[in-house]
Amino acid sequence: MPLRQLPTCADASARYSAAGTDTASLKSPPGWVLSDPGLWSRFLSEYCKPARGAEIRGTDPVAQIDNKYVPATPTPADATTDPGLRAYMLSVYNYMAGGVLLTGLVAYATFSASIIAGAGPGQLVLTEFGQILYNSPLKWVVMLAPLGFVMLLSFGVEKLSVGTAQITFWLFTAVMGLSLSSIFLVFTGEPITQVLFVTAASFGALSLYGYTTQRALSGFGTFLFMGLVGVVIASLVNIWFQSSALQFVISVIGVVVFAGLTAYDTQRIKDGYYRVTGDIAVTSKAAIMGALSLYLDFINMFNMLLQFFGNRRS
Repeated sequence: MPLRQLPTCADASARYSAAGTDTASLKSPPGWVLSDPGLWSRFLSEYCKPARGAEIRGTDPVAQIDNKYVPATPTPADATTDPGLRAYMLSVYNYMAGGVLLTGLVAYATFSASIIAGAGPGQLVLTEFGQILYNSPLKWVVMLAPLGFVMLLSFGVEKLSVGTAQITFWLFTAVMGLSLSSIFLVFTGEPITQVLFVTAASFGALSLYGYTTQRALSGFGTFLFMGLVGVVIASLVNIWFQSSALQFVISVIGVVVFAGLTAYDTQRIKDGYYRVTGDIAVTSKAAIMGALSLYLDFINMFNMLLQFFGNRRS
């Protein structure tokens, strides 16, 4: 059959959507239970993503025939003129931004419900709810709950419907808000806001670079993953040593690692669009998983920067 007679992705999608399709499975090696919800969630999402050369792909047979003739890595013109790619990346950013907003709202609402003003200036007293949340065994549930959602998405996204995957993502970001609400007990409010804006500006610039650069960033993936592992291990060690010097080093390396991951993940997500296009369900799930990676990059960069610029309560 001449190439010009091959059905388009849109034709294939319309032809097979009524029958339904399965999604390609993710390779999911066992994850590690780590100490910091943002760090170990990012580690798990990176560790459990599809292996190199085995990315998520749609299984629509006709769509895959069509996709054979689409380059895996788009040209600069593709990135600016492909309406499908623009819509896909907009979906990723919308999920990610919505997740960050939901996390912030839940974190602040939880903090507000957990404290009352004390007798002294700037003194905070935990309410009964705060005592339960921060000083009871429930704190371990709150700390470890995000891991459960990341495991569910990383190990089982291919078995979830798009709606269920969306709900799981929103629940994850809400639970992360519960977990991160404790930063308001450690740092004062104004520096938190300032660091949030610095993080947002840095993230935007780095993600824009990853989206527009013609340089392939895939070669940095192994280096960045090793850096992520190093940050996680050092953070675990510092739980016992409580060294401010080690924490400073961890924060410096962490900022560099998550800055690099932001650009790297953006390019990976953009390139991945050409592997999933043609299967609506798989494309939607890939957008959610891409948003999860960028969300965790943002949250961890924010936490690392907060160690530098945050004003700790006395």
